[in-house]
Amino acid sequence: MKKLLLTGLSLLFLGQVNAQNRFPKPDFESGYQYPEITYPVPDEMSWVTVDIILLILLMGIVAWAILKKRTRKPVIWVSIISVGYFGFFRSGCVCSIGAIQNVSLALVDSTYILPLSVLLFFILPILFAFLFGRVFCAGVCPFGALQELVNLKNYRLPKSLTTVLGMIPWIYLIYAILYAVTRSSFIICRFDPFIGIFRLGGDFGLIVFGVLLLIISIFTGRPFCRFICPYGALLSLFSRVSVWKIELTRKTCINCDLCRNACPVDAIEPPYENKVKETRLQGVKRIITYLIVLPFMLLAGAFLMRSVSSDLSRAHKDVRLYDMVMSHEADPQDVLSIDLEAFYGQGGTVEELTETYEKVQADFKLYSTIAGALFGLVIGITLIGLSVKRTRKQYAINRAGCVACGRCFSYCPQNSLKEK
Repeated sequence: MKKLLLTGLSLLFLGQVNAQNRFPKPDFESGYQYPEITYPVPDEMSWVTVDIILLILLMGIVAWAILKKRTRKPVIWVSIISVGYFGFFRSGCVCSIGAIQNVSLALVDSTYILPLSVLLFFILPILFAFLFGRVFCAGVCPFGALQELVNLKNYRLPKSLTTVLGMIPWIYLIYAILYAVTRSSFIICRFDPFIGIFRLGGDFGLIVFGVLLLIISIFTGRPFCRFICPYGALLSLFSRVSVWKIELTRKTCINCDLCRNACPVDAIEPPYENKVKETRLQGVKRIITYLIVLPFMLLAGAFLMRSVSSDLSRAHKDVRLYDMVMSHEADPQDVLSIDLEAFYGQGGTVEELTETYEKVQADFKLYSTIAGALFGLVIGITLIGLSVKRTRKQYAINRAGCVACGRCFSYCPQNSLKEK
């Protein structure tokens, strides 16, 4: 028996030796270098260059068509190209609307690296708006272009309703900047109603919202551009003082009202003369009253937003984590959430988290105060704007609201006449 056991052990040993000879252990000291494996990646920089060139080219075409040729047809083709390329092919990103957040964060945080392409997408439409008006909104922006292409009817909304809804883009803009500079969230990108349509998938609720906006766009012009888009609000400031201005007609206006009926965004103001019962002195007194009240509105807005800054700060991930940690420290639980497991597993301390929490709270108090003052300013300026009544003997374009779509040109009888 003993002999058989020794024989078996010998055979097992010889088998292991033979296996090692057939499959020797790897030699890590032979100087052998493994070949570098490379994978082809798309040349994103080339596509970004194409994006910028096409952005400038399309805005230039719209400016030429609207100001020089006074025709709408090129705008339609620009809209189709924009929806196809910037919308579906490039998936709606990078967009000038979302770039607001990147630029805002870069202005307050020197450690944040702002890509040049994002900066150009943000600043080029503003430059064109200052020179030629809102030519970016005409058809270069894929969001506006998509709404423009589906618009068939233009039912006019009540002035009181459009005035109230017209403040939403400014409120949205202020909130977007607030959450961007505090590194809480990029809410413009998070709640984009059209990105799911362009990407053919995404959050179901946002897709439904985007579809509803498109359905509304069939019957009234550009609801997103007029009542939601924060970048459109920003462009309206520069379009108001544009160097080269869009004209309804180069001839004498005959006040036929056809252009105003054709405008999808109510950006054409009718003649105004002696249509209010109050005297000029009464109007001046009302404006002066608003100007006196305006500082108090700024202070009230600043106070209210500062008082809710703690609640607003819960949008920040570190504030939410702090609340969870404090709750766990007060009442320890056997089962931890994923966030708590990550915090304790990475060696996080309550002291460090508290320091971060206090810094975020301080930032929110400061920026919420500024945001509240801006809210008061928006409301005050809106009231003053309603009180200013300028005498107009002919139809005139509201430079801030005009999106340079060119619909009004073909409806004006004066434009159909050959220039002498």
